Amino acid sequence: MAEIIQKDGTWTFDGDSVRIVPGRDKGVGLLRQTLGEVVVPLRALAGVSHEPGRKAGRLRLRLRDGADPLLQVTGGRLPEASDPYRLTVEPDRSGVAEYFVDEVRNALLLDQVDPGPVDSYLLPGPAVPITVGAGDGTVAFDGDRITLEWNWTTEEAKRSGGAREFRIGDVRSVEWAPSRGLDNGWIRFGMAGPGQAAAPKYDPYAVELFGFKKDPLMALVAAAVAVRLPHPAATGTARGVGTGTGTGPVLSLAAPPVAVPGGASAGAPAADPSADHDALLRRLRELGELHQSGILTADEFAVAKAAVLGRF
Repeated sequence: MAEIIQKDGTWTFDGDSVRIVPGRDKGVGLLRQTLGEVVVPLRALAGVSHEPGRKAGRLRLRLRDGADPLLQVTGGRLPEASDPYRLTVEPDRSGVAEYFVDEVRNALLLDQVDPGPVDSYLLPGPAVPITVGAGDGTVAFDGDRITLEWNWTTEEAKRSGGAREFRIGDVRSVEWAPSRGLDNGWIRFGMAGPGQAAAPKYDPYAVELFGFKKDPLMALVAAAVAVRLPHPAATGTARGVGTGTGTGPVLSLAAPPVAVPGGASAGAPAADPSADHDALLRRLRELGELHQSGILTADEFAVAKAAVLGRF
């Protein structure tokens, strides 16, 4: 098992999934605090990276396109403080971060995880019921019914129609956009039937966002709704969405086949591939623990790891 504990949060990898628990530091965004613990299965990962820095580094996960409803609806527009797949790493913990990256990469290699896009969500999305008030209204979603209620900032033409309540079965799409510069953002529910031509300010199925602290929380509502709608890839409308907040390199884990005894490749059928994979992963973890405890130097660990992979 690999674990890194920082003020920004705690990441734990057990070989099957990465468990992310946000910290309580003031730099942790409201979205991450509200979302809470996230468990990312190994098969949902496309890459992992550690970006060292003089003052602080960054540990990042890159998920497969279409695996997470939150990333799907936000489309790379989340601010860094709201990104649940970024962890600030103190300089003296860079070694632990590198070890964490190594462990995840080895597991992805052994399990031959395809880093490409998926056509179904692999994460469950935010928990429901969820209620968020921001901009000109409040959205409540219990997993079946969506309610929109207005406040004093709502345009009269929209407020005069009263609160809106509809079921998830009546929704054909959900869209979230953050405020940018002088342009307001929104969360909009596309309803079955004729298209909605009104701007969010006047649309009775949209909440207009003004750029305040709680705006990103509407992305959680959008994700909770999106995960209950048909996956975009299944309808041919998917677009590539990554974590979208990183500017540094992220390791691609589309690794070449690993040589195995008898001249076969790791992609070829074997008598018992799961047993081989388990044995290799167990040995790599043992070596990692010896390195982390100081018994093996960095050079010795690298040589031993290469030898184990070479024998597989």
